[in-house]
Amino acid sequence: MSFLKDIESTADYIGLENKYGAHNYHPLPVVLAKGEGVYVWDVEGKKYFDFLSAYSALNQGHGHPKIINALVKQAQTLALTSRAFYNDQLGLYEKYITQLFGFDKVLPMNTGAEAVETALKICRKWAYEKKGISEGEAQIIVCDNNFHGRTTTIISFSSDEESRGGFGPYTSGFIRIPYDDALALEMVLSTNNNIAGFLVEPIQGEAGVFVPQEGYLSKIREICTKYNVLLMVDEVQTGMGRTGKLLAVNHENVQPDVLILGKALSGGVYPVSAVLANDAVMNVIKPGQHGSTFGGNPIAAAVAVAALQVIEDEKLAENAEKLGRLFRERLNEYIAESKIVKLVRGKGLLNAIVINDTEKSETAFNICLALRDNGLLAKPTHGNIIRFAPPLIITEDQLIECVDIIVKTLEAFDN
Repeated sequence: MSFLKDIESTADYIGLENKYGAHNYHPLPVVLAKGEGVYVWDVEGKKYFDFLSAYSALNQGHGHPKIINALVKQAQTLALTSRAFYNDQLGLYEKYITQLFGFDKVLPMNTGAEAVETALKICRKWAYEKKGISEGEAQIIVCDNNFHGRTTTIISFSSDEESRGGFGPYTSGFIRIPYDDALALEMVLSTNNNIAGFLVEPIQGEAGVFVPQEGYLSKIREICTKYNVLLMVDEVQTGMGRTGKLLAVNHENVQPDVLILGKALSGGVYPVSAVLANDAVMNVIKPGQHGSTFGGNPIAAAVAVAALQVIEDEKLAENAEKLGRLFRERLNEYIAESKIVKLVRGKGLLNAIVINDTEKSETAFNICLALRDNGLLAKPTHGNIIRFAPPLIITEDQLIECVDIIVKTLEAFDN
């Protein structure tokens, strides 16, 4: 690519994206060129701890050998067939993932937003064929401050005006209630017979790592069962060991009716998502009613099996549970005397700190710039919240080093 011969510096690469790419993101000004384990390197060779993990897509770390080997081996053998034909990897993957999570069937897709859309379609179809709701009348309950993606349907029930504003008309059929409020759910269900399902994040990640009160997940499971409503749990970000269990709902031994997975199901190397349900729900989908050219392709299937095996074999959920507690303990010691940080919250290795400033301020972003300068990459969410989510392969020594970097950086803003 001779036209790139003069592109060398961080500014050069950022200039290319700004000129030729759509401005739909506001990245931290760092240009990454290499990743390995918990580390990434920029184009100038500086090394950083990755404390975002591609929004939890890299739970297994950058370039995990087992996952990369599965990707390369399958890519060299058979990459894509479409679902017009069977392939020799998909059935093996389907058996593995359904048995691991305790469901009868899986519908494979590619991205998290696609998986959410798939779940919504399954839920509506089930409502008309199984629950007896009149065609076109089914409604689905969601939560305030939810984040399930940015498709037209999903932003229709978002409360985030930044992703929603200017994209109407919006898709109808959704009712929004407060998060972490089981009573609000029951109040709607007790007065509305057209509810098909309840779509919920077990922890609201994008909203700022809001962890519901203990017992909330088991209570909404009980309520959905009582009113014959499908409990659809979006574990795209919280699944795959991130919160200290294989799934966040496992903390309360909850089995959803529909489970939505993505991100780390791919090991961070190839888009893979999935919707899991039992036969009574999944069998409403018939040939021609839903699909994807790439969904369930051989590479995705091979990669997903390897990604799941790494989570299990290396006990990454257990590591997340142990080191997450240590992370919050260490930060709380600092926060007790801090003026710049209000609190730290989270579960496992999905955590966030709340900066003592307004959502409109630049303080959190400036802290992230300083963290970058000190060798750690993180990103704000909702203006005054900084999310910390390192790869789950991180060691205790590495975590303590990272806490020291974070505290040192925050101290500069405290003074």
